[in-house]
Formats: sequence, structure tokens, C-alpha cells
Amino acid sequence: MLIVVRLVVEYGFFVATTSAGRRSRGLMTVQTYDDPEAISGIGWNELVRADAAPVFYQTGYLTAYSRSPLAVVDRFSYLVVRQAPAERPVAVVPVALHREADPLGGLRGIHPGVEHGPALLSHVWHCYDTRIVGLAALGEAGTDVAAVVVQALADLADRWGARWFGFVNVERGSATAAALTAAGLAGTHLVDRFRADLTGLTSFEGYLRRLGTRPRANLTRCARRAAEVGISTSITGAADCDLDEVAELCGRSAARFGNPGFYPTQTFASFVAGLGPLAHVLAVRQSGRLVAVGVCLTDERRFHTWTCGVDYDVVGNASPYTLLFAESVALAIRLGLPVLEGGRSNAVFKTRHGLAPCRLDAHLAKT
Repeated sequence: MLIVVRLVVEYGFFVATTSAGRRSRGLMTVQTYDDPEAISGIGWNELVRADAAPVFYQTGYLTAYSRSPLAVVDRFSYLVVRQAPAERPVAVVPVALHREADPLGGLRGIHPGVEHGPALLSHVWHCYDTRIVGLAALGEAGTDVAAVVVQALADLADRWGARWFGFVNVERGSATAAALTAAGLAGTHLVDRFRADLTGLTSFEGYLRRLGTRPRANLTRCARRAAEVGISTSITGAADCDLDEVAELCGRSAARFGNPGFYPTQTFASFVAGLGPLAHVLAVRQSGRLVAVGVCLTDERRFHTWTCGVDYDVVGNASPYTLLFAESVALAIRLGLPVLEGGRSNAVFKTRHGLAPCRLDAHLAKT
């Protein structure tokens, strides 16, 4: 028999709040939950929607990840901040105790030693848009909320034996970045992610017209060559494809770029299956063989090209990756989503083909 224990721990903090234009002292509470299913009925998803936060904060994603963690995570916790115990949440933060704190290898260059011990981080490394959800709507009070979150994170890190705590992949210039810096957790550049504004577009041809002559010709030429050599693309839900095949190609591609184990095959398949309707799978095949695949996620505003795998051993002079990119943009436009999130890495290709870089910082401290 499986017994699920849902633990809720509450902290109380006295912080400065704003009331009628005056500064006063008030009690703010932070509750920590250990099961994402327990937070679905307390206003978590409603706050995520109000904040227009990405899919990584929906309880569907959090539940799938906690059941099938792609990283080596010892514990999860879900922080819920309230101005008073009975009020609706004003901010929420998912955190995880990572046994391997730097799986992509970029963190140790700015925080030497972080790779040697457990770290309590928000969010997980498979999320590239980290924030304190709800903070943007709080104005000046957001600094107080961030201070409370940082203190709760520090306390939790101390209890769990983490050597480091903080936030990774925080967008520079965001409300979260400003509030964390004001709370004493300054950021350092970690990596860039890439995105494109699709507002007003109704067709892929419209996207092509926004590009320069050479990238436009590249995408058009690739589509023509792919058709000539029998390369085709299909779009399915996670339940309608061979997720083990998808996981194998994504894992093989990650290993080629120095990140072996980032997509463990069996866990990856279970995780994507657990996402249900949040996931779309774009498969590129030649003579039935999978030569490129993209697992894409959606929320109310964004189309996320979350991860992909590519096998360049194809017949004919067509790039499976380029075709996959074009099909992803076309699908995002058909779905009417105004933002294309292109993920991290491959800066030259992405900037050349219409995506703009967004600087991501790490806001960490030692316990």
C-alpha cells in the first residue's frame, strides 16, 4: 500500500508592509508543502494564471516532475506566502534539494564549489524561467515578500543540510531579480535563453517576412530539400507517440553537447507522459526513422520549444534541426500564442532566425 504524507510547515515573519502610504510592521506567513497535489486547492494555480507565469509553475508540471524527477532531487518543497494566515497567497515558489547542484556545468564558474554539495534551488534545471510567482503585482511590497522567501529558503536549507541556496535562471531586469537583489541576494550572469514575439502573426509566411534575406532563404530552402528527400513532420500529443524513442534521441543529443544523463530515458518518458495536454511532440522522420524530435510545452501565452533531439545522419542536404525549428514556429502561430520560448544555447542559429537573447542570472548564497 502506498501512503502519501502531505506535510505543511508554517513560518511567521515580521516584515515591513505598506498601509495607507505608511510603513508599519506586520506578520507574514510562509507555509511549505511537500506534495504538489496539496497546493492545487489553495489558490496556487489561480496566482500562476494571474501572474501570467509559465507552464513550469502549473501544478500539472510540478506534479509530473515530482513523480518523475529528471534531476537527482532528494526533496521538494512548495512555498506559499500569505500576508495573513487566512488570506489567499500573494506569492508562491517551488524549490528542490539538488544532490547535483550544477548538472549543466555553468554554475561552478561563478560560484566555485557549488558542484560539490547539495543545494536548495528554485526552480529545477529543466525550467529556464525562474521567478517568485505573484511578485510583479506587489509593487514595493515585493521586496518584503522576497526577503521573507529568502529567509524561509535559508532556514529550509539549514534544516535539510544544503550548502547553498537560492535561485537559478532568473531573468535580469525582472521583478524577481530586483526584489532578490534588494533582499541581499545579488545575481550573476549564468546563461542566456532566447525568445521571439509572435504578436500579430497569423501564418509562418508572416514570420519569414520579419527575417533577413539569408535566414528567410535558409528556412525556405530547407523545407524544399526536406520534401525532395522524403523528410516529413508529424505533431502528436504525448500519449500518441513512442516516448522511449523520443527520450533516446533527446538524451543522445544532450550527451553530444556534454550533458549526459540530463534526460534519463525511462524517467523522461514517464515525465512527458505525466504532462498530458501540456505537451506537444513534433517528430521529423525520413523513411520512418526518427531524425529529429521536439517536446514542446504550452501555457496561456507561450509556446516552449522545451527540448529536442537531432540525428544529422540523413539522406539529402536538409537539416532536421532547421526543419524542426520552422515547424515549431508554425505550430506556435497556429495555436495563437504570442511568445515563442526557444530555450537556452545555440545562440548563433537562434538570433539569426528571429529570436532575441534574454540574460539569466543566478542569485545564490552559502548557508
